[in-house]
Parts: sequence; structure tokens; C-alpha cells
Amino acid sequence: MTLLTFVAFGWDKRLARKGKPRLAESVLLMLTFLGGTFGALIGMTFFRHKYAKKTFILKLVLVVAVQLALIFLLKEHLTDQR
Repeated sequence: MTLLTFVAFGWDKRLARKGKPRLAESVLLMLTFLGGTFGALIGMTFFRHKYAKKTFILKLVLVVAVQLALIFLLKEHLTDQR
């Protein structure tokens, strides 16, 4: 998932440079949510993509916060099962 998300960020940057229709932000965020967090962060840095767009950064932070909350809840639920 990390690699797929990284490639998606690179592809979207390429489309942006060529002035072609781009991937929806929701696609990039969904890939991030489904396990591509590191790919998104590396892709944003490597391709310098979506870096300056504050609304996207805010949404990305929200996705990561939800991921962390789900991990915490899952951990708590699994440890309470004993």
C-alpha cells in the first residue's frame, strides 16, 4: 500500500505538470488511510506535491489521527479480551 500511494502521488504530480485531469484528493487520502501513510509522506516530500496546500495537509493530519485512534481502540479491545 505504501508503494502504491507513493506512485499515486508521483503520478498526480506528473498529471499536474502536464495540465491534465488529476487524481481526486479523496483518492490520495483514501490510499493514505488504507495503509499508505508512509508512502504519502514520502511521496509528498520526494515529489514536492501537495506540500503548500494547507487544506490537504489538514485532511492528511485528520486521516493519520483517525488511524492512530483506530489502532489505539483496537489495541485496547484486544488486550481487554483476556
